[in-house]
Amino acid sequence: TDSGSDTNNEETTGPQDGGDLITAVNGQPTNFNAYYYSDTASGDIAGLMFNGLIKVNKEIAPEGDLAKDWEISDDGLTYTFHLRKGVKFHDGKPMTSADVKFSYNIPRSEDYTGPRASSFSVIKSIETPDDYTVKISLKNKYAPFLLETATYPILPKHLLKDVPIKDMEKAEFNTSNPVGTGPYKFVEWKKGQYVKVKANENYFAGRPHIDTITVKAVSDANSRMAQFQAGQINFMWGETTQAKTINALEDQGKAKVKRTLGLNYDYIGWNQKNPLFQSKTVRQALTHAINRKGILKAAVNGEGKIANTPGSPLQKWSYNPDVPVFAYNPEKAKKMLASEGWKDHNGDGTIDKNGKEFKFTILSNKGNQRRKTIGEIVQQNLKKVGIDAQPKLMEWSAELEKINPPNWDYDAVILGWALGADPDPKQIFSATEIKKGLNFVWYKPDQKIEKLMQENSKVTDREKRGEMIKEIQAAIAEDQPYTFLYYKNNIMVYTPKLHAQQGIDTSFYHVKDWWIEQ
Repeated sequence: TDSGSDTNNEETTGPQDGGDLITAVNGQPTNFNAYYYSDTASGDIAGLMFNGLIKVNKEIAPEGDLAKDWEISDDGLTYTFHLRKGVKFHDGKPMTSADVKFSYNIPRSEDYTGPRASSFSVIKSIETPDDYTVKISLKNKYAPFLLETATYPILPKHLLKDVPIKDMEKAEFNTSNPVGTGPYKFVEWKKGQYVKVKANENYFAGRPHIDTITVKAVSDANSRMAQFQAGQINFMWGETTQAKTINALEDQGKAKVKRTLGLNYDYIGWNQKNPLFQSKTVRQALTHAINRKGILKAAVNGEGKIANTPGSPLQKWSYNPDVPVFAYNPEKAKKMLASEGWKDHNGDGTIDKNGKEFKFTILSNKGNQRRKTIGEIVQQNLKKVGIDAQPKLMEWSAELEKINPPNWDYDAVILGWALGADPDPKQIFSATEIKKGLNFVWYKPDQKIEKLMQENSKVTDREKRGEMIKEIQAAIAEDQPYTFLYYKNNIMVYTPKLHAQQGIDTSFYHVKDWWIEQ
């Protein structure tokens, strides 16, 4: 909800140039070269300085960025991009097709050390018939190509061509001298404190209105809120746990607030290496036993929507709203557990089977209040059906080591996924991903669904592919490898003098058009 109070003066004053946007984010950036970072702090800041061929719009559809338009061949294997003319890097050198080819060849090299090789492995060849045309041929049809691969930033060949690819990850360019084509130019990075950028006077889409943007690293959410209230920052992403404070600031006219459902979900993963969770009926019963509406209210102040699948309602073309739902029903949960032989045979209050009690640990990460709350509620809910679930908090890095290969050393875990612009479920739920790490719950879909997972990305007809993904979502909802909890709202909080836009997957959506009343 936007307060709406700014509509009148927006018409009278119109956008003004000037001012410093100061924001605070959770966590330090690592570097500003998208072929090497995988954290959101780095991505948000790099997004101010770089452009890709394509950008993702509010409908999660591809839109031209450095490419003004493109064609796809009839067989779906060749993409021809027509670049905008007159685009310059921050150092004044022109951006051409040679820079695109150079950038995309980095993750295709045998010497590449970053995490992005899989996004580019589908490319067979890159041709540059002239300075403003790029022709990319694929090995096979790959539907996510535009939304995934073609959004990667274009780097300046003239500054990086002499850096061996095996050393590129450590290049000075990545941390102390990033040069892109974006609306903002790098000024400085004071490690542990902030990154500062300034308006690119020669930006191809027009100079941004705001002069400078300072991104402070403040890992504690309460400290970010305190800085906002003290006027030390003028824009932040609010935590759902701060909803009451945010609502009060909005009511007092001290903040404008925009909310949108995020491209994300929180869930409980059941490790199917553990015999306790190998039965589908048992996993469905666990979901029946958990009060997800109660969790939505307690953990995120109701800022979100119950989730039943790994798909997002924001991706309308591929989202299946008609999947099996296991609503809160402890009595039904008890019956289902009993049907699988889980009863309290010895009268100690915990159900058991063949002399083994239904008892396990549920992991989450220290410092995450939301997940701590979820763990406590799940413990209470499951106790009512005779299950002993003990919440356990761990340091984030230690927790990841426990759940990931080669350890898989946990019973259940409370986590969340931030989803990509493309809704391909394969990376998380295919059996082929167990050993690679993202399918750390050891979910093995049936053959038909596994085949759909492998094939969906090769189908470029969106409607057909959408039907395949909907079928996969229904099967996952039925199998309950996760208890899906909720999609969480993104809450944008900013000072009334700032005029900002909210997108779905980026902190600075259309930042060029933001402005501050002077």
